[in-house]
Amino acid sequence: MPLAIITGASRGLGLALATALPARRWRLVVDGRDADRLATAVAGLPAPDLVTAIPGDVADPAHRDALAAAAGDRLELLVNNASELGPSPLPALADLRVEDLQAVLAVNTLAPLALVQLTLPALRRAGGTVLDISSDAAVEAYAGWGGYGASKAALDRLTAVLAEEHPELHVYAVDPGDMNTAMHQAAFPGEDIGDRPAPETVVPALLRLLDEPPPSGRYRAAELAPVGAPR
Repeated sequence: MPLAIITGASRGLGLALATALPARRWRLVVDGRDADRLATAVAGLPAPDLVTAIPGDVADPAHRDALAAAAGDRLELLVNNASELGPSPLPALADLRVEDLQAVLAVNTLAPLALVQLTLPALRRAGGTVLDISSDAAVEAYAGWGGYGASKAALDRLTAVLAEEHPELHVYAVDPGDMNTAMHQAAFPGEDIGDRPAPETVVPALLRLLDEPPPSGRYRAAELAPVGAPR
């Protein structure tokens, strides 16, 4: 039975993917910063017996060690989904505190690389997959999104280089597009984002990466969604 690590799985896209994979008989190691919310999320999954939940922050080296240890040598899929938006409302670069940017980079850029380094031996043995969740802010310039966008642009570059260095792996950066999530709501405080797609609509695109693996690279979820999948 294959095993995946999914970070940031207590809500949003991480939870949506964690809901879908056990139906395919995947075992999961999942995390989230809020222990109570993570426990509630896992209890609501269709096969909680297949899920190991480890609360914590991916920016914490000890927590990353725990995730890698729980997965052991069975790991076939690493999903770097946990993300940090930064201050809300989003500040202009002139007002972005360096300490806040450091916190964003720690979660969005440094933690994914550290988890890859910890799990690379197992992934290589399995010919496994690294899936880094990116953003259109990595390639488009939006006012207020400088810190977050820079962190995701750096993640894209790390993903691309990892793919070059390890052709035996499937290595992807995926832009899921706008979603109705708590993080997206924090980016637009006081606005109604109910018209954004639910994160569950992105899952078919991610599953297609596993079912029909394209060459390693950067993709938009809209490009990967199977014909007829809800968007």
